[in-house]
Amino acid sequence: IVTVKGKPDPQTGFVVDLKKLSTMIRVQVVDKLDHKNLNVDVDFMRDKLASCENLAIEIWKILEQHLPTVTSYGKLHCVKLYETPRNYVEYFGEE
Repeated sequence: IVTVKGKPDPQTGFVVDLKKLSTMIRVQVVDKLDHKNLNVDVDFMRDKLASCENLAIEIWKILEQHLPTVTSYGKLHCVKLYETPRNYVEYFGEE
């Protein structure tokens, strides 16, 4: 789950176009992770312990880099990654 915060664009009324955000997340993150061995097949996880915490941090880095391509009004607020329905990690960036 990705949360973006900011003031809405006065022209569109949106902080971010959710279709563009969804496409960016799919291309930049989901397609690279889906059905992959995190330790072998995922370049941004190479040489890192494949924990939910580390994965959330790496996803944040990718999304933060690409978010300006889909919004100039929003900024990344949270990456929430579920390991199980009751166990998840939330990452809010570095303080």
